[in-house]
Amino acid sequence: MLPLKSNPQVVSQIVLESLSQLERYILQEKYKGYDPYDALTSPFFKLPVLRSYSVVRLGAQQVLKRLPVNIRPLLGIKKGYNPVTLGLCAQAYTHLLKVFPEKKERYLNEILFCTDELERLQSKGYRGACWGYDFDWEARYAKIPAFTPTVVATGFVTNALFSLYRQTHEARYLKLCRSACDFVLYDLHRTYEDGSFCFSYSPLDRQCVYNATLKGARLLAQVYSVTGETRLKEAAAQTVQFVLKNQKPDGSWSYSKGDARTWVDNFHTAYALDSLQEFIACTGMGEYEEALQKGYRYYRKTFFTREGLPKYYSHKTYPIDATAVAQSLLTLVRFKDEELAMQVALWAIRHMQAKKGYFYYQYRKWWIHRIPYMRWSNAWMLWGLSALLSGQTLRS
Repeated sequence: MLPLKSNPQVVSQIVLESLSQLERYILQEKYKGYDPYDALTSPFFKLPVLRSYSVVRLGAQQVLKRLPVNIRPLLGIKKGYNPVTLGLCAQAYTHLLKVFPEKKERYLNEILFCTDELERLQSKGYRGACWGYDFDWEARYAKIPAFTPTVVATGFVTNALFSLYRQTHEARYLKLCRSACDFVLYDLHRTYEDGSFCFSYSPLDRQCVYNATLKGARLLAQVYSVTGETRLKEAAAQTVQFVLKNQKPDGSWSYSKGDARTWVDNFHTAYALDSLQEFIACTGMGEYEEALQKGYRYYRKTFFTREGLPKYYSHKTYPIDATAVAQSLLTLVRFKDEELAMQVALWAIRHMQAKKGYFYYQYRKWWIHRIPYMRWSNAWMLWGLSALLSGQTLRS
């Protein structure tokens, strides 16, 4: 490992070259690509039996996600065009505007393209602006058809839009975020607990997923910070209270409440921390700072090895996942832990980036899953590396 403090320019150059290669790859692909969960876009799953047999559909997703050989072309699966990819890339460009001021016009054009497409790709028939994935998704606790909006996808997109509003002050971006608040407030179900509640994952279920409901809280708090609408702050605070009531003594959260998904993993923990930090910053509710710092201490102590590898689960290291790498960069920079972020980035660049510029899906103990996924791996890495290079604490 390079001695970071004595070679900051060398390290920055390595990250810069990696980012440039990744950006070229994404633009060459025109933001389209495969996804770990795109199995059900195969024409085979339009057949009567496979269209409705949930066990087979769920199994097919899991098998295809784990296969190290990409058989999607044989299954008739085409590269998808995911709204979240566009949102993540637009958010990356907000940082690249600062990293490459000489390329301002080009990045503004890419931002305009991404946001125009996001407006076009909104899910229809809901109370406010909202977004979903471009593929059918057979989950353990929900069946979510393509483009059915979720608080997660909507949260990723609106976080990018709000970052753009902060940087450009264009009313268009704030208007979309304010509209999305109505989706969160009126289209999602609520599970109540002692005066607090959890937003559902989508309008079709009642799952209690901690990082997901915090994404809803983040959006409401962000818009509140501009409009001053008390009801947005109050709803956000109530769901934050739900999450904090369920924080474990060591500072962690399991993935969800009320079902078997009790694991603790890297990037969902990081999502929760980022959203909670943003909520506090936007509302000024400093009484939640202690819980935030407790959660970050757990995250920092639990999910990184001495070599700078971001562990996937709290209890084991492998697989090293590209999204966990990218989200680690974002959270570490947010909490001003740039030196560890640089170690994570250098390890990933050396071990997970292909010559063509894209990042592999997962680095496992004995082998590498080399399939490039656009949303899951590469859009995330574009944002993570750009945030690291921008050299500022994230509030986006």
